[in-house]
Amino acid sequence: MPGSVTVLISPSQRQSSELFRKVVDLRHRLPHPVQLLEDNRLSMSVAGGGRVLSLPGSEATIRGISAVTLLIEDEAARVDDELYQAIRPMLAVKNGRLILASTPWGKRGHYWQVWDEGHGWNKVRVPATSVPRISSDFLAQEERDLPRHVFMQEYMCDFAEAVDAVFNYADVMTAVRDDVLPLFTVEAS
Repeated sequence: MPGSVTVLISPSQRQSSELFRKVVDLRHRLPHPVQLLEDNRLSMSVAGGGRVLSLPGSEATIRGISAVTLLIEDEAARVDDELYQAIRPMLAVKNGRLILASTPWGKRGHYWQVWDEGHGWNKVRVPATSVPRISSDFLAQEERDLPRHVFMQEYMCDFAEAVDAVFNYADVMTAVRDDVLPLFTVEAS
């Protein structure tokens, strides 16, 4: 799309680069070649002004990009909440679209909050049993070899409770109330 800016973000630059490679592979499958103005390991620009950028997973170094039309956060459950908060303003100018893609990593962080409480999101759950590229024999072996909570999280999209937690998530959330004032506050300096 002319003038579009697509940003790919992951917990690390290596992961963002892998996602960028998938975009390049898709570009090669297009029925007509795309005229490239720039093409390197981390970005590409096409004639007409569209760009795709692969960025590092660091809140401190990611700032400065605006007018993003599509932002894809891969491995979102493992992206720091501070990074997630830093990328959201990139979408403001163009009212861009944000896609969070990930397997769960427990009931914590922005990915869990969006999945559990997020309004206005299109939430799609795709367990490995629905992916034709993954054989049932492989999944059966994984289910035998892995701890149950790991298999359920990695392959069945289950937001598992932390196995080392003292209290389960539901009990903690039942104890939290908005009408109770904290015993102390931390002042910003």
